[in-house]
Amino acid sequence: MTKKAGYKIIFEDDFILVVDKPAGMLTVPTPKKERYTLSSLLNAYPGHRLDRETSGLILFAKNRQIQQALMDAFKEKRVKKRYIALVQGKLKRKNAVISRPVQDNPYEPGKYAITQYRLLEEREGFSVVEVIPLTGRTNQIRIHFKQIGHPLVGERRFAFAKDFPIKFRRAALHASDLEFRHPLIGKVMSFHSDLPADMRDFLESR
Repeated sequence: MTKKAGYKIIFEDDFILVVDKPAGMLTVPTPKKERYTLSSLLNAYPGHRLDRETSGLILFAKNRQIQQALMDAFKEKRVKKRYIALVQGKLKRKNAVISRPVQDNPYEPGKYAITQYRLLEEREGFSVVEVIPLTGRTNQIRIHFKQIGHPLVGERRFAFAKDFPIKFRRAALHASDLEFRHPLIGKVMSFHSDLPADMRDFLESR
């Protein structure tokens, strides 16, 4: 494991990298053309993306051909992803599937999305959940939990933080597990990332 500039390289070979991204770092530049992004630091191509606020595992390719293979694997649902999220309030159902359109951009039509979740723990005013997105829409998890009335703790883009008693500096979402088949050698690879310090400290303080 190699740690640089706040991120950790969990795995690397001649074709791919698995990286543990810190919260607050962009995967790729926005239209503002930021230079300090994970893609530019690694000089690699993302197979998928995590938004700026989300921490955790992300898969990169070392060339465009491998990137396309990874993107196809995600599109065909051959990659398994698992997240840990802190959500506001007490969920009515401990295990459920959210099936609703999500609309990240108000100028574009919503796209159908499916998110499965399982309650891990109830705390005072919030819940800890395991989340498995069965589709890969932009900000799907954040939007879905907002839609069912339980936005992520720290959510400010899709909900008004002032409306909820539990505060956090970012949307409390962590990509904890990633499983996929290596695009060249065909080996099934599985990786895990523990909760980052900010989420861990938050839980320990409650």
